[in-house]
Amino acid sequence: MKKSRKGYRILKGEKVFFTLIIFVLVLSPILVVSSKSILSKSNIEVEKIKKKIEKQENINESLEMQVNELASLSNIQDIAKEYGLSYVNDNIILIK
Repeated sequence: MKKSRKGYRILKGEKVFFTLIIFVLVLSPILVVSSKSILSKSNIEVEKIKKKIEKQENINESLEMQVNELASLSNIQDIAKEYGLSYVNDNIILIK
């Protein structure tokens, strides 16, 4: 630094350096807050999707149980009797 009559004179490089430091000090908290905001939004979306997946898995499980119940042999025999069908073992032909 050069000495003048009234004190030290700030050089052009020092002005740029101080401006850069102030810019970084002001910008860094803003970047931290915005990145945490984006992360929070992403986590909320992930939780919503997880809830949708759980709900759909429960629906699928319920439907699978209904299919197994309807496809059971006893249910098929009950429906066959209801429509007047009968199971006669002699009518079955095996093809090899």
